[in-house]
Amino acid sequence: MEMTNKKVVNYYQKSMIEIDKMKRENKEYSICLHVCCGPCSTHPLEFLSQYFKNIVLVFNNSNIYPSNEYIRRYEELVKFVDIFNKENEGKITLVVFDYDNKKYNEFLSVYGPQKEGKERCFACYRKRMSEAYDYADKIGVDYFATIMTISRQKNSQILNEIGMELSKNHQAKYFFSDFKKKKGIDRKKELIEKYNMYNQEYCGCVYSYSEYLKKMSEK
Repeated sequence: MEMTNKKVVNYYQKSMIEIDKMKRENKEYSICLHVCCGPCSTHPLEFLSQYFKNIVLVFNNSNIYPSNEYIRRYEELVKFVDIFNKENEGKITLVVFDYDNKKYNEFLSVYGPQKEGKERCFACYRKRMSEAYDYADKIGVDYFATIMTISRQKNSQILNEIGMELSKNHQAKYFFSDFKKKKGIDRKKELIEKYNMYNQEYCGCVYSYSEYLKKMSEK
C-alpha cells in the first residue's frame, strides 16, 4: 500500500461530519476501538465519550516485544481505563485478546527488517485491526475505529484506507479519524503528564525494538 500520488484526505473533517449526522439522528451509539496502549487512548477516549454511549476497547497486540513490555503497556492501559471510568460514569469496557508473540513474529518475518512505516507496518495494522473488527461485528456495535491515528509515527491516511477496505466485509460502520488533529496530540501529552503514564519509546514489534536498541547504543 503506497501513498504516492494519492490525494490527502482530511479524516478529522470526515469524523466531524459523521458526528453531526449522529447528532441529527439523536440516538445512542456504540463503538469498538482497536487500542494499542494507554497513552494513545487518552485523547481519543476523551473525545469519543462525548458522542458514544458505549465504548469497547480491544487490546489486540501480539506484535509487542518483549513480553514484559507487553505486560507494562497492558497494565498502563488498565490503569487509565479504571481512572477514566471513575471520572466518566463507567462508559469503557476493555477486552483483551490472547498474546502470542511467537506466532506473530512468524507473520512479520515475511516482511523482515524494513524502515518503520513501510509494508511490514501496514500489514501489522491491517492484521490487528481486522481481528478487532471481527470482534466488533460479533458484539454488534454500530461503529469500529482504531486509536492509532493519534500517533505522529503512524500514517493516518493508510490507517483510514485500511479501515475503509475492511469495512466492506464487516457490518459495523468504520469511523474515520485523525485524533492528532485540532491539538489532539497536545491534549494527549497533557493527559499523559496529568496521570503520570508510562509512554513507550518504540512502536512495539521485535524489529522496532531492535532499531530502538541500536539508536540507544549510538547515543
